[in-house]
Amino acid sequence: MDFTQTKADYDQYVMHSYGRFDVALASGKGATATGVDGKTYIDFGSGIGVNALGYADEGWVKAVSEQAAKLAHISNLYYSPVQAQCAKLLCESSGFSRVFFCNSGAESNEGLIKLARKYSFDKYGKGRHTVVCLKNSFHGRTVMTLSATGQDVFHNYFFPFNEGFRFVEANDTAALEAAVTDDVCAILMEAVQGEGGVYPLEKAFVEKAAQLAKQKDVLLCFDEVQCGIGRTGHLFGFEYFGVKPDVVSCAKALAGGLPMAAVLSGEKCKDTFTPGTHATTFGGTPICCAAAIEVLTRVSKPEFLQSVREKADYIRSELEKLPGVHSIRGLGLMIGFEVTGVDSKQAAVLAGEQGLLILTAKTALRMLPPLVITKEEIDKGLAILAGVLNHLRASTAQ
Repeated sequence: MDFTQTKADYDQYVMHSYGRFDVALASGKGATATGVDGKTYIDFGSGIGVNALGYADEGWVKAVSEQAAKLAHISNLYYSPVQAQCAKLLCESSGFSRVFFCNSGAESNEGLIKLARKYSFDKYGKGRHTVVCLKNSFHGRTVMTLSATGQDVFHNYFFPFNEGFRFVEANDTAALEAAVTDDVCAILMEAVQGEGGVYPLEKAFVEKAAQLAKQKDVLLCFDEVQCGIGRTGHLFGFEYFGVKPDVVSCAKALAGGLPMAAVLSGEKCKDTFTPGTHATTFGGTPICCAAAIEVLTRVSKPEFLQSVREKADYIRSELEKLPGVHSIRGLGLMIGFEVTGVDSKQAAVLAGEQGLLILTAKTALRMLPPLVITKEEIDKGLAILAGVLNHLRASTAQ
């Protein structure tokens, strides 16, 4: 099927809820994707931070194929050896006590919020259900997680939203302290506000949040949907701040391309969920767990995480050489930057035409390349990016 037919079928049969690039992908290897027309693309987006091991990774394909030939799905009414192995690996790698498996970032944040509210209800009773969130945050597309999202742009059309959320400016410690009143059960934050423009939090702010959480017996919660599973050069982004959350959500890269997410709990709330209080049909299905075991086994190794940090440093140093590029920010291979005189969305469209897949986040261009991207692929992608930015800057100057 060629691009024209593919696009025509989308236009006729798929709901128009996405603004798509004029790119139709058919295959890939590593950080290089191939379109239906045979054109190749360097991928600096990895399916919005999902394809941690890139395309068609041999170990990942083998793990998924072998599990698919045994059991793809059985339901959580039965024990699964592969789910048990995955849970053990995830908990031991991260230092958390227990895990609840689900399917998406929004679902993991939904579970996180329910866990925090039940913990508080069990201990203190009704009325202590407010979650303190940050302005400019993003936590998902369900009504609950949109209610926890601190960006008005996502809030139109879907009223009324759920109550019980309070918002403060990121890095405003005084505002945070004032917000954590007696009706609060949790503080929720992203180590890096990804959809908000790729802005990391400040260490002093995170430390204050941890102090308040301990003082007030509220749960310190991190949304690691985009930051987690090696993306920042640590297994989780919160590790940069030297704090240990009570609850963490993660998804995207967890199963390296299959829909899988998790809610991780520390000792304080490991027994909060009891039979019947939370559930999902597809969460932790064997085929996804097999994929996650392959991802976690490799990504959690110190030498792998070190390679992520080294690649990030190299990309940043090369970006600094490009004319007009400024405000480079992020953690690890979660990189945002601005370009003087260049519209980020226009740049992303032109980059796609030239063979580079790159993302945006508000006014920024955003990079979330596969963690296994090679130096050769990085250099090819940066060369395309340089050409695109030079063209757009020249056009603006005329």
